[in-house]
Amino acid sequence: MDIALLIIGFLFCVLGVVGSFLPVLPGPFTSWIGLLILHFTDAITENWTFLGVTLGISIIVWALDYIVPVMGTKQFGGTKYGMIGSSLGLIVGIMYMGPFGIIIGPFAGAFIGELIKDSSESSKALKAAFGSFVGFLAGTFLKFIVSIGFLIFYFIKISENWEGLF
Repeated sequence: MDIALLIIGFLFCVLGVVGSFLPVLPGPFTSWIGLLILHFTDAITENWTFLGVTLGISIIVWALDYIVPVMGTKQFGGTKYGMIGSSLGLIVGIMYMGPFGIIIGPFAGAFIGELIKDSSESSKALKAAFGSFVGFLAGTFLKFIVSIGFLIFYFIKISENWEGLF
């Protein structure tokens, strides 16, 4: 049973890393679930302080993921239309352009969203789109770093308890 839990926990950690790029999956929280599953094995002792701190980090990053792009858009003069366009652009970009859609989609979506709000100000729309793009990249980078950190913690926990697992 421990081997099955190890595999499932690892899959959740990897899914969390992938989820840091996809808006439908909460990356760090998914990776945290992998850490939680790892602590259900018989060989790894339950460390509720560790799990509590990492859960707190994943919740903070989840909240920041919604705040950082808004701050980026507002900092560059964008509106709610730019934020909605950025989110929709990300989804459409991923579906039709794969990995390149992660970069192009939010920018194009924010630009189109700002143009829908005020089509006479294309330079303002471009600036807001850039702000949305910078905010999206900052949020994604933060989620990716935390998810990778949780994956590293996963391997550290396994290496510390290697004898008990195998």
